[in-house]
Amino acid sequence: MIKNIIFDFGDVFINLDKTATARQMQKFGFTEIIPELEELFKNYEKGLISSEAFLGNVGERFPSASKTDLIHAWNAILLDFPDFRLKFLEELAAQQEYRLFLLSNTNEIHINHEQKKLGEKFDRFKNAFEGFYLSYEINMRKPDLEIFEFVLETNDLIPEQTLFIDDTKENTDAAAHLGITTWNLLVGVEDVTELKSRL
Repeated sequence: MIKNIIFDFGDVFINLDKTATARQMQKFGFTEIIPELEELFKNYEKGLISSEAFLGNVGERFPSASKTDLIHAWNAILLDFPDFRLKFLEELAAQQEYRLFLLSNTNEIHINHEQKKLGEKFDRFKNAFEGFYLSYEINMRKPDLEIFEFVLETNDLIPEQTLFIDDTKENTDAAAHLGITTWNLLVGVEDVTELKSRL
């Protein structure tokens, strides 16, 4: 019996365009993600480097891009947050049938952008959760097992009583390895608001 639900943020609640940043950066000479860039992105997502250091490092690789250009391209992935999903979440929270948590791989620039763009809507979103875990704040990221273990242990959650919803199969596979029930949400085919039919 499911008693706890852990949600991802991107492409579960907020819509994403995952290729937008790469497209934006092509004008500054970007062609592909090399291992050094991938490692930089992961470390930034884990909060192991500051936003200034991150932008400085990327700026050195793409000198024709200004700091504003880099921030604009980095945030291009972030699209809209449909009101019907927020309403669904708030109604779910009000029912108090499940303990609700957010677990998101994200970084300071992205979350600051969303807080500014969404305003009180972001506060309403955050307040719907008992626990709100962002990778850059806890220095861990999915799909590493330690981040799931951290959420389980911190909140005394039993894996078999916990549902984890994420659009990335690598992440749901990792959670399932720990005995957590998972829903690998298919973007564009399924919607988080269909949750009750999955329980």
